[in-house]
Amino acid sequence: MLTKNKDLHGNVPDKSPVVLLLIDVVNDLDFEGNEAIVKSARFMAKRIKTLKVRATRAGIVSIYVNDNFGRWKSDFNAQVKHCLEQKSPGQFLAQILRPDPKDYFVLKPKHSGFFSTTLDTVLRYLEAHTLILTGIAADRCVLFTANDAFLRDYRVFVPSDCVVSNTAEEKRSALALMERVLRADVSRSDTLNLSQLRRCKKAERKI
Repeated sequence: MLTKNKDLHGNVPDKSPVVLLLIDVVNDLDFEGNEAIVKSARFMAKRIKTLKVRATRAGIVSIYVNDNFGRWKSDFNAQVKHCLEQKSPGQFLAQILRPDPKDYFVLKPKHSGFFSTTLDTVLRYLEAHTLILTGIAADRCVLFTANDAFLRDYRVFVPSDCVVSNTAEEKRSALALMERVLRADVSRSDTLNLSQLRRCKKAERKI
């Protein structure tokens, strides 16, 4: 039970049993062979934006979980600015999914959003039990984050229309793995009843 510093000295004042994670969506997508993922990411970004608007209305907190671009600096706003100002292939991602002032962010050094980050601490103070994972890429950072969430007994949702990979096959394989091994719900985002999820007490994971 949390008895001291219930809101991390005011830094986590919210309570959100369900949390939306936006993984590596602040991304310039500037790498060789990016054509397919750039194309599919446009649809994904619009779907995540719609889901995020719905989540906000339902009282669900959003957390941006993002790579630090190899700079080892904790200035997420600088990364957003970089992606907005540079004429990069992924500029549209930052334009569509620009963070709101009330959103949280966590910078990560490796694939998983939990590895060497504050994510676990923030989720604990939010009293979260259910995570909705979105972003890039389904077979890498989303998969590793889902795996670590499963190990921490979170109920995991990975909406199939809110993630992308370099190829459609890599995405399908990753979603199938998460559904089978991590018991993740991979239904489309428009099927999620966010208000009902938020009202639930700690959800039981399928065994």
